[in-house]
Amino acid sequence: MNAAVVNFAPEKGSVEVRELPTPEIGPSDVLLEVANVGVCGSDLHQWTADHSWPVNYPVVLGHEFGGVIAEVGRDVTAWKKGDRVVSETAAVIDPDSPMTRRGLYNLDPSRKGFGYGVHGAMTRFVRVPSRILHHIPDELPFERACLTEPCCVAYSAVVRNARVEPGDRVVVLGPGTIGILSAAVARLCGAEVAVVGLPADAGRLEVAKQYGCEAIIGDATEWARARDGLGCDGVIDAAGASATLKIALDLVRPAGWISKVGWGPQPLNFSLDPLVQKNVTLQGSFSHNWPIWERVIALLAAGSLDVRPIIGGVWAIEQWHEAFEKMHAGEVVKSVLAPGLSA
Repeated sequence: MNAAVVNFAPEKGSVEVRELPTPEIGPSDVLLEVANVGVCGSDLHQWTADHSWPVNYPVVLGHEFGGVIAEVGRDVTAWKKGDRVVSETAAVIDPDSPMTRRGLYNLDPSRKGFGYGVHGAMTRFVRVPSRILHHIPDELPFERACLTEPCCVAYSAVVRNARVEPGDRVVVLGPGTIGILSAAVARLCGAEVAVVGLPADAGRLEVAKQYGCEAIIGDATEWARARDGLGCDGVIDAAGASATLKIALDLVRPAGWISKVGWGPQPLNFSLDPLVQKNVTLQGSFSHNWPIWERVIALLAAGSLDVRPIIGGVWAIEQWHEAFEKMHAGEVVKSVLAPGLSA
């Protein structure tokens, strides 16, 4: 039996530790012994019941994880017991979907991910399809490797779904994990970056400074328009509220771009006319795929992308509530769980 953090119902606070049997794997799966698993904002949203996606209750939370292969299915040839790996999130996809055939299986409408569609990794053992595994080098600790997934979300939002050029001025709205990692990736692309938050975000904005970013509480208009008065080149909207799109439209220059990666289920209640008038490109950004993972792992292994500043601590599975609370309150940017750690 394995202790697991389970989201068992749609009502607020419906998360608890339960003892579950070790999963049975199929012929193309591996059984992964989880070393570390990151707490995502989506885990918090399911805990507080303000999410906007369907959840297959009851479900083990956790989709940012890495570990060691404990067992391989009979048809698995590319992996062996003892391999150090991280896993993508697309646990279930339709191989015949037009999106899958294009390599964009992250956009397959039938896709189901860990932690909401199938059991996730906030437990000791998790069943993982071998097709979504990636090797990680020995020199990359699991505490950092488990955050490959949010780094891939940021890479996708900044590199794949935006057009950052060296010397650009980029505003990032929201100093959560994805916001700060997006800022870090934009800095790698050569941009000047400001991360914007609220007074309650002061601690997390200090973390953003460690990546060479300007930290702004409140109105970023002055910074965005400092160069020529027209606004910033681009905005990464990584806040969990729909209203920030209006702020993005105010800050961005004519012919600029907005990459929206933050989820906000609220209605907009404002006009999109500025989008038209300014000729702004608005791009949604969701998830990631194989080549993005390979590039991000290379960046993490080389130290070019360093996740250590965002890690606020490591907790045992039984301490999940404290780990969730500290992230929810903004005391830390990222909490990490360790299933093998004793409480």
